[in-house]
Amino acid sequence: MPIATPEVYAEMIDRAKAGKFAYPAVNITSSSTVTAAIQGFAEAESDGIIQVSVGGAEYASGSTIKDRIAGSLALAAYATEVAKNYSVNIALHTDHCVKKNLDSWVRPLLALEAEQVKKGLNPTFQSHMFDGSDIPLDENLVIAAELLDLSQAARTILEIEVGVVGGEEDGHVAEINEKLYTTAEDGLATVRALGAGEKGRYLTALTFGNVHGVYKPGAVKLRPSILADIQKAVGDEIGKVNPFDLVFHGGSGSTAEEIAEAVDNGVIKMNIDTDTQYAYTRPVADWMLKHYDGVIKADGEIGNKKQYDPRAWAKAAEAGMAQRIIEASQQLRSAGQKMR
Repeated sequence: MPIATPEVYAEMIDRAKAGKFAYPAVNITSSSTVTAAIQGFAEAESDGIIQVSVGGAEYASGSTIKDRIAGSLALAAYATEVAKNYSVNIALHTDHCVKKNLDSWVRPLLALEAEQVKKGLNPTFQSHMFDGSDIPLDENLVIAAELLDLSQAARTILEIEVGVVGGEEDGHVAEINEKLYTTAEDGLATVRALGAGEKGRYLTALTFGNVHGVYKPGAVKLRPSILADIQKAVGDEIGKVNPFDLVFHGGSGSTAEEIAEAVDNGVIKMNIDTDTQYAYTRPVADWMLKHYDGVIKADGEIGNKKQYDPRAWAKAAEAGMAQRIIEASQQLRSAGQKMR
């Protein structure tokens, strides 16, 4: 199928909300990881979201070039072409753009997409995330309101973060402490500033102890019930049940029970970058160790071209990453839910 149009993406979100399931959101950094992600969604019969971080975009532009706009567009162009051969809907998203990167990344992309829309075309990406977790909430929401206006012109959806996700993501580090828990007051401030859809659609990453990366048991204390509390507080004020379309950040390593409760409370998108990175890399390590003699030209030998051909180990990597996406789709209940 073609990459999701704005209408299809909106319908994907609506279906997830109504059906109490969520889409895995998978970070991509290369043509190989794009292929792996779409393969996983297709095999799970789940629509899905693939997303680009600022570091991933810079890498994709050429690791010595580091042009985040070029890399974003290159990955999107590859995904747009490849997705046509698969039977699922794929949405494209940019992930974790902090304030200092807005002018060199998301704002230019939104301007480009607004021009595409003026010409009667669909925008390259379907949504963009502004990560204002490292600035005061008031400033976060002022910037989010401005970006929401730009998103409307570009026919894209804005994702925001209200609260702090711990750990490290693309160089941004946050401590693991009480700031990791969004409050009902934060949720009310958000809806007062951005509305409940009438000013433009947005996704909200409310934090409930989320941490990027993987930590030993006990280090991360998730409280998914916070999401229900905030949904109720805001819903009571505006007269709408579960008003927020929620995003689960720092989801790698979460228990099945925590994931299920979060989805029940309105999560429609869950980021699983750390898990899929490992799932991609682990088969490569296995391949190199098992085929050491064929990969390394040692002791005067010539090696085995079929074993050091990058396609050989990349296929193993893609299969490993695809399998992790299938598992995530099953956990999030999106497996078998693809739009026909």
